[in-house]
Amino acid sequence: MNEENVEKMAGCYHDIIEGVGEDISREGLLKTPMRAAKAMEFLTHGYGQSLEDIVNDAVFPSENDEMVIVRDIELYSLCEHHMLPFIGKAHVAYLPKGKVIGLSKIARIVDMYARRLQIQEQLTTQIAYAIQNAIGAAGVAVVIEASHLCMMMRGVQKQNSSTTTSMMLGAFRNNHRTRDEFLTLIKL
Repeated sequence: MNEENVEKMAGCYHDIIEGVGEDISREGLLKTPMRAAKAMEFLTHGYGQSLEDIVNDAVFPSENDEMVIVRDIELYSLCEHHMLPFIGKAHVAYLPKGKVIGLSKIARIVDMYARRLQIQEQLTTQIAYAIQNAIGAAGVAVVIEASHLCMMMRGVQKQNSSTTTSMMLGAFRNNHRTRDEFLTLIKL
């Protein structure tokens, strides 16, 4: 935790609370600026991580060349336009080419990028290229399904809307049968 950044954010939250017309000295709000600052630091801790740190030598030689899928990876992010949450799940697949990556590392890669101010489209792309860069796969596919509170709580206020984005690299982009197999296996 970067104490200086947390203190700075707490000051900003203090001003925001006053700005909405609340009494910052009210009992329930006395510690809110610091709690909110600590929460924001946690929600954006992906900025302090790198792909190398996440992968951490969990790449292993393998003769397998069949599709590997990790599906239904929960994700929580903040939209960079309104700083409101979007919540959903990621489905990630790759075709090994001499190397496989530890399965938990795929979920950690999703989290690293999700824990930054984001848009879903960019998040999808970042995950795909990160896995490609980590293992040099013959193909990578990422599909994210998410609900955006910026669309649900404000603006158009459509509570039942969701957004699906995809990024296909290598064989998933070039071979419709490979892409179709992936989409069928994740039931899209």
